[in-house]
Amino acid sequence: MSVNLLQIETATKVCSVAISTDGETRYVLEEEGQNLHASRLTPLIDEAMKAAGVTFSELDAVAVSKGPGSYTGLRIGVSTAKGLCYALDKPLIAVETLEMMAAGYAEQDAGAQGFLICPMIDARRMEVYTGLFDASGRRLSETSAEVIDEESFAAVLAEQPVIFLGDGAEKCRAVLTQPNARFDTRNFNSARHMSKPAFAAWQSKSFEDVAYFEPFYLKDFVVTPSKKKLF
Repeated sequence: MSVNLLQIETATKVCSVAISTDGETRYVLEEEGQNLHASRLTPLIDEAMKAAGVTFSELDAVAVSKGPGSYTGLRIGVSTAKGLCYALDKPLIAVETLEMMAAGYAEQDAGAQGFLICPMIDARRMEVYTGLFDASGRRLSETSAEVIDEESFAAVLAEQPVIFLGDGAEKCRAVLTQPNARFDTRNFNSARHMSKPAFAAWQSKSFEDVAYFEPFYLKDFVVTPSKKKLF
């Protein structure tokens, strides 16, 4: 019997929803912009479900990108996924955002053997959330928050080419100037790239506790005082 998954990705400025069946993406919708997740996520879910011809009762689970990434975006995505799981009595699947990005690149560029994959998510200024993966999308280093400068990844880049991707990679292009540093500007923060890892999680029954699951923020959220005069 086919396994239908609803997939939600809100870790960055991209708000993305996909429907997959047995690990293959059937339909995807996404929009990009500041502060649109709260207003657009639910309409995108409804539209994607109708376009894919899947009813909510036909879903087997809801998968969500768990982070790291935007604090607000992650909270909206995870709370929406948890609400659907409660209402539909379906299991919750969480996919680490960097793993999703690396899996998406590995799937689209399967011939890039010998390259490492380094997804980056913007974390303000010159800091990014990042990790290293091999050409098949297998993790080589733990996810971390790194401040990027001219010496970042120097030892790795001296040995082999590295593909940097994601919204954090673009801002690092000016300082990562080694010959082995390559950049891919395509959007890999897409729910379409969640299909295979989410289906693998379904097959292994790797479900989250809907009541207690929280996004993977990596860093604590800090509220900074506004510099604007209120009076």
